[in-house]
Amino acid sequence: MFPVRQPWLCKALGCYDCCIRCIGAVPYPSLVATLLCYAGMALFCGCGHEALAQTEVLVSTYFARNIQDYEVMASFIKYFQYVIYGLASFFFLYGILLLAEGFYTTSAVKQTFGEFRSTQCGRCLSLTFIIVTYILAFIWLAVFAFTAIPVFFLFNMEQTCHNINILAETTPSINQHGWICMDARQYGLLPWNAMPGKACGMTLASICKTSEFYVTYDLFIAAFAGAGVTLLALFLYLVPTTYNYAVLRFLGRKGIR
Repeated sequence: MFPVRQPWLCKALGCYDCCIRCIGAVPYPSLVATLLCYAGMALFCGCGHEALAQTEVLVSTYFARNIQDYEVMASFIKYFQYVIYGLASFFFLYGILLLAEGFYTTSAVKQTFGEFRSTQCGRCLSLTFIIVTYILAFIWLAVFAFTAIPVFFLFNMEQTCHNINILAETTPSINQHGWICMDARQYGLLPWNAMPGKACGMTLASICKTSEFYVTYDLFIAAFAGAGVTLLALFLYLVPTTYNYAVLRFLGRKGIR
């Protein structure tokens, strides 16, 4: 996007002034928010997709014996993986739209052209972006909280394994730590009639030493961080979008088009 319309003016001002005008026309808050949004969604979608697949392997191997016990969870994982594909496509397109809206409504662009032009349609479009972004931010806040559940479960599982290892080193009796368990049914991963549904003692400690556990744990942490970065990007989008709309409303009331 080149803010100077006349080529002869560019020659008169010089290359440096033209570059300064171009740099001044960039909506940096929207640009930073777009980069954060893409980075967060890449983490959330990529790591979340693989973490769900690893969760199914972990639960089916160590916490459930019959396929009927984790059939609901497997179906949920399958459908949510398709939802992840849709979220990645949606946020990619929505980020482009918000960045374009930032380019065409930022005050830096208008000052570069030396004129203020806004229409009722333009103000309505800015208000629409604000409302949609607010709704997305609150929805994504719920997704962010939901993503914390598997991280909380795996964190508790790691701490429980750590306590078991400490007891195993300090007490010779194997029954001393056999009562320490992690029940996947308490976190809603399995129905209450699932068998065994839990892992106890040294069996649980051996699960924590497997590669499936550490890979799943790391992937969920990355997905949780990605959801947080995306939420930050949505709130960061709201700042320039709301400011641009306020400027358009103010100029509209002043009768400047």
